[in-house]
Amino acid sequence: MTEFSIASFNVKNLIGPEQEYYKFEQYTVEEHAWKQDWLSDQLLSMDADIVGFQEIFDEGALQAVIDDADRKGAMINEDVVPDPSKRYARKAIFRKLKYDGYRHANLAIAPNINDGEPGQRRPGVAILSRFEFAEPPVVIQDISPAVQIPFGLMAGGDAGSFTLDRLSRPILKARIKVGDQVITVFNCHLKSKLGEFIRGADGTVPEADLLDYDPVGRAMGSLRATVRRMAEAWALRRLIVEELELGRPVMALGDFNDGEHAVSSEIISGEVPFRNYSWIRRHNAKRANDRYTDAENVQIQAAMNRVRMQSCEKLFVQKSLRDMVFTTAFGGVFESIDQIYLSPHFTGGVGQIGEMEYYSVLNDHLTDGSHPEAPYNKLASDHGQIMAHLRLWSD
Repeated sequence: MTEFSIASFNVKNLIGPEQEYYKFEQYTVEEHAWKQDWLSDQLLSMDADIVGFQEIFDEGALQAVIDDADRKGAMINEDVVPDPSKRYARKAIFRKLKYDGYRHANLAIAPNINDGEPGQRRPGVAILSRFEFAEPPVVIQDISPAVQIPFGLMAGGDAGSFTLDRLSRPILKARIKVGDQVITVFNCHLKSKLGEFIRGADGTVPEADLLDYDPVGRAMGSLRATVRRMAEAWALRRLIVEELELGRPVMALGDFNDGEHAVSSEIISGEVPFRNYSWIRRHNAKRANDRYTDAENVQIQAAMNRVRMQSCEKLFVQKSLRDMVFTTAFGGVFESIDQIYLSPHFTGGVGQIGEMEYYSVLNDHLTDGSHPEAPYNKLASDHGQIMAHLRLWSD
């Protein structure tokens, strides 16, 4: 039996001090020191075996956070973990208190190929693992050949298409050895809800001028962002299904920039089958009562469930007495846009190799900046950190 944990951590614009990432945005030496200290505290508290990071501008800054967590962890171990001479040293509580550290861990970085000059930077993602990589991690961002997503008119005919040739941020794929299993882990950060506006020939963006507010133009920007996020969700779904078709256990985590029931999230997780297809009219019905048979119902259910992912948050809420999970707070809305999805190998069905035992959320630092009594802290992350605790049944 192997117990392990996997976490998702949006660090919010991690870069070294006095480096401009977005226009006019940078950290002073003091601000960066505070941020590094806070991030390392969070990493120390999670102590996860596998961590997917989002919003990484600078590998060196991330390594410094990891090293800082290890330094603090060593000090804590010195205080709370008894040496072997103590007769109570083997008690389980001290094993739980021990911080395992990342000195011998593996770190994979996926830089963003859209990254630019100071003030025009674009963040990437990373995976930190105490387990070995079974093969070199793969970065997916350019889509080649480009995917043409066609649209049709409601009355028939051609309504144009959307071309997906590059993701806004990379997807990092890692095949990780855990116990006697190799698990495929995808870490991603899908397009945000911020509007996507087209720069004019003169270099200006009219919709950005809030003194000449254009509600329709800004709505169009939201539409563009949504279409891009949906397309990126589909690209991730295609990668997931490719792995599942090979019989591989899969986990997909990260900042999905949408709630659990958003269409983009449902694209990633896959269709939820109806309870019974034998009362649904067939796709090729010749008569009004031409419905799927009981045997076909079983076939359809099995086909959908075999490639369906489930969120750790949902599995946890199903076991708890109330829905208490959120990873963002903005404008009075508390929701979860960070998720860890598990393939059927961990959630039930043929070929199950393990299960989720528990799910943790670190969100006490989140405040809704729309309320004067809860000002927004720009140095801490604006996301909660999530972690799934899992068990593989055999080695």
